[in-house]
Amino acid sequence: PVHVDHTPNPNAMKFTVGTPVGGPTTFSSANGTDDPLGSALLDIDGVVSVFLTADFVTITKDAGAEWGSITGPATEILETHFG
Repeated sequence: PVHVDHTPNPNAMKFTVGTPVGGPTTFSSANGTDDPLGSALLDIDGVVSVFLTADFVTITKDAGAEWGSITGPATEILETHFG
């Protein structure tokens, strides 16, 4: 299961998946990506960047977006991808 933690940045959350995720790699909505995981996470409304390293993924949201509409879909995508 994916474990979600707050970070010092209120617009970023750490999603620990418990298995190596590769990286360090950053995907951003400004640059786009053809990576399936990066694309799926960036397609969540409000997500502006995705950082993968070690065994976790850090998702950064737009300041106006709400975590309530991001954490569920992001967790589901990560569990499907790394499960």
